[in-house]
Amino acid sequence: MFQQFIKPACEIAQRLGDNVLALIATLHVLFALSLIATLLSLSPAHAASDGSCGGKDLIAEMQTSDPVRYAGLQKEAAAIPNGKGTFWKIEKAGVPTSYLLGTMHVTDPRVLAMPKGAATAYETSKTVIVESDEVVDDRKAAATMMMQPQLMMLTDGKSIKDFLKPEEEQKLAEGLKERGIPLAAVSKMKPWMISSFVALPACEMSRKAAGASFLDKKLAEDAVKQGKTLKGLETMVEQLQAMDSLPIQFHLQALIETLELGDTIADVMKTTTDLYLAQEIGMIMPLMKSVSEEKSQSANDGYADFEQRIVTDRNKTMATRARPILDQGAVFMAVGALHLPGKDGLIELLRKDGFTISAVN
Repeated sequence: MFQQFIKPACEIAQRLGDNVLALIATLHVLFALSLIATLLSLSPAHAASDGSCGGKDLIAEMQTSDPVRYAGLQKEAAAIPNGKGTFWKIEKAGVPTSYLLGTMHVTDPRVLAMPKGAATAYETSKTVIVESDEVVDDRKAAATMMMQPQLMMLTDGKSIKDFLKPEEEQKLAEGLKERGIPLAAVSKMKPWMISSFVALPACEMSRKAAGASFLDKKLAEDAVKQGKTLKGLETMVEQLQAMDSLPIQFHLQALIETLELGDTIADVMKTTTDLYLAQEIGMIMPLMKSVSEEKSQSANDGYADFEQRIVTDRNKTMATRARPILDQGAVFMAVGALHLPGKDGLIELLRKDGFTISAVN
């Protein structure tokens, strides 16, 4: 999102942490495809008493083990515009106040609780904006995706094996086998689709498999129930096209490195979630880049293209499509938190459109 997001611990482009962004940004799209869930045989996995999926805090560990590196992260995060805060007020003369919530596309009950004041703002809103309003109808979403099989599957007669060296194929097969997924069962799938299954802790996958709604979906579902107007900023096909636009080798390396992460996936999820709950979203990308560089020699390969297509380009689309809706006022807008900060983030883009935006908390 925690895209999706916020970046869980998978890497979509030759690095560990960067796939997190892709997931937080598009996680709901992937899980909306219920037919793919049949590929997973999840063992029961229980969350901790606070709703987390366990794991260790990488930030706390870094503070102790490498304070110089931690200081560098703090400095980098502090330089990111709008890096503190997940809940923002949107004002414009002559129209009712609107609100912007940065989300994680996960089912963690602490995330579902939302920051102080957000629930009240939601109740008083007349219109709710999410990334894709198609998220409220899983069957319709699945049918739409089935009309675009080339976005999810290799449809040219090839399989993943055709793009791998023998040693890479062995790594992939062994890593998937450990997670109960035979390579033969998914060899025709685009590698980024497979990554989405293995880049989350088991307890998050189990909650979703049991029917729990992630935050964005719950907000959209409640909007429909309460008779609010529900608007989407992108179609699911557009979101899938953004993912599919990146080279297959980029995604394959990401998938292999994700499988090699092991328990680190839970560590990254815990750390990014804790940062999100502390509203320190500006720290997330620097942390994930740092983790990526530590784990992968090729951490910077393809990153600029990834960030451009998955974050920056989509920010511009979201801002353009949100503008006329926000001009009406009384809107509650919820999108992945990593779309908010930065000079090309939604907050700065909307300010350029004449809106006054300020952090609520």
